[in-house]
Amino acid sequence: MQTHVSGKSAVLAVVLVAAFLVSWELFLRHKGVKKDYDDGPELWAHVRDQVYEPSDKAVVFIGSSRIKYDLDIATWESLTNTHAVQLAMVASSPRHILTNLADDPKFKGRLIVDVTEVLFFNRMRGNTYPDAGIAYYKDLTPSQRASFYLDKPVEGHFAFLNEGHYAINALIGGLHIPDRPMVYPFLDFPTGFDVTLYNRQNVMTADFIADTNQHNQVKAIWGLLRMDPTPPTTGKPLDTIMNSVVRDVAKIKARGGDVIFTRTPSNGFFLMAEQHMYPREAYWDRLLKETGCKGFFYSDNPTTAKLVCPEFSHLTPKDAITYTTALVSLLKQDKALGFQ
Repeated sequence: MQTHVSGKSAVLAVVLVAAFLVSWELFLRHKGVKKDYDDGPELWAHVRDQVYEPSDKAVVFIGSSRIKYDLDIATWESLTNTHAVQLAMVASSPRHILTNLADDPKFKGRLIVDVTEVLFFNRMRGNTYPDAGIAYYKDLTPSQRASFYLDKPVEGHFAFLNEGHYAINALIGGLHIPDRPMVYPFLDFPTGFDVTLYNRQNVMTADFIADTNQHNQVKAIWGLLRMDPTPPTTGKPLDTIMNSVVRDVAKIKARGGDVIFTRTPSNGFFLMAEQHMYPREAYWDRLLKETGCKGFFYSDNPTTAKLVCPEFSHLTPKDAITYTTALVSLLKQDKALGFQ
């Protein structure tokens, strides 16, 4: 009798859980939530495997979040007939990923490094996500690979599996609790701002693009940078960063690879702060001079100089196509990375 009751309870529990999940999914879809992929170490490691494609068939991209939005991968691949391997990470410096590729004797490909100064030249922040991704990739097991291929098709079909917005920790983090002194609030980005595709490109939804209130919500998050006590890197610490980048670039070039740098658009107070804290001559120009690499700064090109980021730091999908088209044109014009 007890076994029979326990069995009925188990079935009831399964039914209740299933009903809750179906209801939650329908609710999220009714709100306009789009399905996307969690941009964690698992997805990054999957893409990291792709850097070994023949150098004439692929170009690797590293950087911070801007290149994840501003590079339209479909446009790039259509115009160049090469695969875009997107290894950039949000809220991160690409320097540790650059070192990881430089120290990998099997990597001999073409690399584009996007520079967001406040992260690229930061010696204290921006390494948490890259270090986690690199560590996961180095210790990746066959069972983890199998789990990835089983999990991702499911994840791509259900909105409620969004780890960044609808997991328990994300929902708790989004509660509007008064801030305490010296405690940074949860970065509550609108759900339509940071949709991640399977190729790791980020896109803004049409609803986000049309809603200036959501733009202002993201701008307010960027405004928190004013509270960051980390000063711009100068002097010997900057020399150390430059020397590390020069060393990594030289390693890649010595194996037959190639490297160029890009600087993607920003606007408003974000751009003014960047120009004030990281003068172009002292950072960007020096980076190109010491590495001996070509660089493409968005404001040097009439087409990309006119692009406007709705929240001051990232392009819409439409403008990402414009930016990517201009970037490819510049690469071919300068015969950079072997493009003709």
